[in-house]
Amino acid sequence: MRTYVAVLVCVATAGGQAPLYRESFVLLSARTEDEARSKAQAHGEALETSYRNEKGELITWTFRQLVDVAEVPEDPLGDGAEIYTRHFRDFAAYTAFEPLLSGEDL
Repeated sequence: MRTYVAVLVCVATAGGQAPLYRESFVLLSARTEDEARSKAQAHGEALETSYRNEKGELITWTFRQLVDVAEVPEDPLGDGAEIYTRHFRDFAAYTAFEPLLSGEDL
């Protein structure tokens, strides 16, 4: 068995509010990348749920996309271990969509 990391995107909708997206990095054990992709897809679909918040608004989480699956290096996981790396070209766009960087309070 190998360890893979899957990048999943889900979206929450609530009434007339702007959607809130969640990106999750999930560790999976699988024999092959294809098996890991299948498990990641199933995991994402299992995240779908609906509930009422404290205001009585219906919150619906929907699995949106399996972004990537990558094998985690076999080096022992420990302090400073890197499990996934991604690259992007537009830091301003990244800042605009990342609430923690833009100062938005969730």
